[in-house]
Amino acid sequence: MSEPSPHNGRQRVTRPSATYATRIRVEVEREIDEQTVLGEVYVRSLMRTQLRLAAVVLGAVALTLGMLPLLFAVVPAVGRAGIMGIPLPWLLLGLVVYPVLVGVGAFYVRQAERNEREFGDLVDRQ
Repeated sequence: MSEPSPHNGRQRVTRPSATYATRIRVEVEREIDEQTVLGEVYVRSLMRTQLRLAAVVLGAVALTLGMLPLLFAVVPAVGRAGIMGIPLPWLLLGLVVYPVLVGVGAFYVRQAERNEREFGDLVDRQ
């Protein structure tokens, strides 16, 4: 019996070479910079993702803050209620709304940055 050859035609591929990955990244960046059709697809994808995020955040804020006047109109007792002589609508609109808006803004920024990071990873991976 013959011994198996150490080189039987198989080759293990563990990852693309650094040169190949760099070349592909430069090509994708060139596509975006030169505004080719492929580059436009990449940029439009990022813009669509950011627009979707903005629409969701705007919708959530509009629904929650827009419901307050409706609540005061439907349940007039809530509009007349007060704490320490300050009307409840003033407290809600003056004290509660601002921390909520800051929280929503922080959420939006974090998500938008995540979208951009994922886009950058996509460009780097290509």
